[in-house]
Amino acid sequence: MTAAVFRAEWRKLTAQLSTRLLTLVCALGPLAYVLVLKTQSGVPTDALLGVWVHTSGFSVVFVLLVFAGSWGFPVLAGVAAGDSFASEYRLGTWKTVLTRSATRGEVFAGKVLAVVALSEALVALLALSSLVSSVFIIGRQPAVGISGNLVVSGHAVLVVLLSWLWDALPVLAFTSLAVLFSVATRSGIAGVLGPVLVGFAMQLLALVGGSTWAHLLLVGSAFDGWHAIVSEHPQYDLLVVSAAVCVVWTAVCLGTAWLILRGREFAGTVEGRGVDWPRLLRGSVAAIGGLALAAFACTWGPTGVTGDRLEASFTKTFSNLVRYQQQLLGRPAPPQSALLAYTTCSRATNDTNEGPGGDWTCSVQVLTSAVTGATPGQVSVPYDVDVQSNGCYRAQAPPAVVGTKNLTTEDGRDVLNPLLTIYGCFNTL
Repeated sequence: MTAAVFRAEWRKLTAQLSTRLLTLVCALGPLAYVLVLKTQSGVPTDALLGVWVHTSGFSVVFVLLVFAGSWGFPVLAGVAAGDSFASEYRLGTWKTVLTRSATRGEVFAGKVLAVVALSEALVALLALSSLVSSVFIIGRQPAVGISGNLVVSGHAVLVVLLSWLWDALPVLAFTSLAVLFSVATRSGIAGVLGPVLVGFAMQLLALVGGSTWAHLLLVGSAFDGWHAIVSEHPQYDLLVVSAAVCVVWTAVCLGTAWLILRGREFAGTVEGRGVDWPRLLRGSVAAIGGLALAAFACTWGPTGVTGDRLEASFTKTFSNLVRYQQQLLGRPAPPQSALLAYTTCSRATNDTNEGPGGDWTCSVQVLTSAVTGATPGQVSVPYDVDVQSNGCYRAQAPPAVVGTKNLTTEDGRDVLNPLLTIYGCFNTL
């Protein structure tokens, strides 16, 4: 009977106007974004790899993935699952549903499977639309990864698909959260908006404190798991931790929702009484208290953002980008050559050189003859660096040192200067 419930719920979900509108947005939204981007010269520099959106279509896909993880996926999960159980209360149909041959457990399982299938199908549609729109309109040139490494076209398609596939895990967790809100509050509004508010709260918590484990335990941080895939050397430990967090969140949310539904009485007029506003108010107060406690917890424990890790990552990323710059200028380095450089990083407001923030400064000491073949000498390249709690950073250098925004190649083309704005991520574990 679970399959029968699934089919009935799937037909109901796909017939709703909200689902059809969301499907249209997932199909055409990336196309509209890429078309607007194509007509403008500006770039979303605050988004990871955003400066490369006019260089490679694959970079646009990664930027869209950043935006989707911040806002799109929680909205998608809320719309797909937020009204799935609450609508039965609103329409007063629980007694009719439960007098059928399906048990309460089968009804719960069928509904959950339907909303999960819908949310994941929308993620797949959004991924396909993003990839096709970006590659056909911007181009399939090699993309620059978050380690300064070049990701060639064939490999880039695989990396993009794996990155979007990875985000299906936290989407599953947020869909389960929407189911819990729908069951616990009996309100479709709470079910739809609940995951969005939780996602927004987790974005705020990511800006608070520097505790690595406290941030990793927030399911919203799992949307950053694709960083480990795009890196030059995949960071499998971060993927394992993020996957475990998603599984735990999913199990807790669905388990709690089932316990609430199993113990609820549907006889008489209880099912149609609508939202229990006093309980909803108490839940809201508890949620605010929990948010304050989580913000305090984000200051506990050691931080994974340290000067040593930033220096090691920045040196490697900078070296890769120097090689790429020289290749663009027609001066490719020998395959086995290495850039002789070292980096020192410090914080203006923190003597321990630890923790996320926008007050980091990194200075790269480079031997000028290492790649360019110029007269031996040493050059210091300063960067202002903004480091996030997840280990990702954006570094900006003065044009007077590294050159202007665009470079001119041997054949007269204008290309982006890889050393002006640098993106990178390091393993906080």
